[in-house]
Amino acid sequence: MTTPQPATVGILIFDDVEVLDFCGPFEVFSVARDVDANDGGDEPRPLYRALTIAERPDIVRCSGGLLVQPHHTIADHPPLDLLVVPGGHGTRRELTNPALLDWIVAQDRRTELTASVCTGSVLLAAAGLLDGKRATSHWAAIPWFREHYPAVEVLDGVRFVDQGRIVTSAGISAGIDMALHVIERRHGRAVAEGTTRQMEYKWERSRGGIENLS
Repeated sequence: MTTPQPATVGILIFDDVEVLDFCGPFEVFSVARDVDANDGGDEPRPLYRALTIAERPDIVRCSGGLLVQPHHTIADHPPLDLLVVPGGHGTRRELTNPALLDWIVAQDRRTELTASVCTGSVLLAAAGLLDGKRATSHWAAIPWFREHYPAVEVLDGVRFVDQGRIVTSAGISAGIDMALHVIERRHGRAVAEGTTRQMEYKWERSRGGIENLS
C-alpha cells in the first residue's frame, strides 16, 4: 500500500510579521501525526509538511527582531494544499502590495483551505476573498476592519470563524486554536488531541469558535 504524502502547508511571512501568528500554526501542523499508522517505524506518520514562504529569498525580520530564512519564495514554492496568512504590523505595508495580494488570490484558487491569523484576515479582505463572508481578526483591528471592509461581517469575541474553504482566527495565540480546529476537521478529534498532548497545550475546544457558517 502506498503511504499518503503529507499535505503541504504554505505559511506566508513578511517583514514585521507577528512571530506567534506564523510559528503557532507551524508548530501545530509540524507536530500532527497519523495516530492510526506508523509505517512500521517508531513514530507515527507526519500529516503535514509546513513551509514558510516570502515574497523574496531575503531573511525576514519578524516582530521583536527575530530573523527567519524562508523555505521558499512566492515564485518557487511547491504546490500548496493549505495556505496560512498571518498578521502583524507588516500587514499595513502589504495591503498595498499587489504582487502579494495577487499571489494570495492565486493560491486560494488552488488550495483546499485558506486560513488567516490575526490581521492576516485584513490581507484576505484586501484580496477580495472575504466579501459576503464572516471573519474575525485581532480585537484591536476590528473597528478599522469593519470601517474599511463593510462587505465583510467581522465578528468580535471569537477565537476563529470557519466558513468552509476559509478559516480566520483572532489575534496571535488564537492561530493555534484555529490550526487545531483544522486538524480536527480534516483528521478527527483523536489526532487533534494527540497534537495538543505533544505540544503540552491546553486546548479549550469550546472557547468561542464559530464553525461552518455560510
